[in-house]
Amino acid sequence: MKILIANPNTSTGVTDRLVASGRLVASAGTELIPMTAPRGVPYIATRAEAAIGSAVMLEMLAEKRGTFDAAVCAAFGDPGLGGARELFDFPIVGMAEAAMLVACTLGRSFSIVSFAKALEPWFAEIVAWHGLSGRCAAIRMLDTSFTNINAVAEEMEQLLVDLANRTVTDNGADVVILAGAPLAGLATKLRDRVPVPLVDGIQAAVAMAEGLVRLNPRKATVGTYRRPGPKDSTGLSKALADVIGHKDA
Repeated sequence: MKILIANPNTSTGVTDRLVASGRLVASAGTELIPMTAPRGVPYIATRAEAAIGSAVMLEMLAEKRGTFDAAVCAAFGDPGLGGARELFDFPIVGMAEAAMLVACTLGRSFSIVSFAKALEPWFAEIVAWHGLSGRCAAIRMLDTSFTNINAVAEEMEQLLVDLANRTVTDNGADVVILAGAPLAGLATKLRDRVPVPLVDGIQAAVAMAEGLVRLNPRKATVGTYRRPGPKDSTGLSKALADVIGHKDA
């Protein structure tokens, strides 16, 4: 089985971290294929950056189409996830969606903890988009500067532990999601320092992607995720233009 780990950020170090964390839970024989955005921002933290990442994500999936069995949208806000599910016929899993759905199987409510205050409004909107606001006990972000996006997990480790524990005691969270691609792998490391389950988004997404490949669901031909009709386009990558124009068969 081949799963594309498509990171819509431009940080190759973050992609390496995502793949390393995903391999901790991947089945024997599952290959994780790394892909980093060729343009955009080092890490997505705002609505505008997410919009940029969404377009890049669609181009990445179109470019690699046919070389993998399932794909992971490997940024916690799931940029481009809905559009990708419209256009493509392979399973596509969002890191945020997978983390929240797994969290819902482990407790009544979950909290989301991450490293940058700018992420908070975007993450709140993503929770609402997935219809899970009623299960979300809190969204809490650190408001501290960091020096290196590739090392933010190590720089802020204790602060994140303290913040996660506060969402348990103050907000009653049954599960804590450590959110954001740069924090991939941290939940495994910190599991004994927080008294409730910790969820790693990339690990949840890899496990879910494997399951979807085995289930082999058909592509919808009616409803909101049916493939849109063919349309001409201008200035897009050839791979994405071919998908939108139905010239990819």
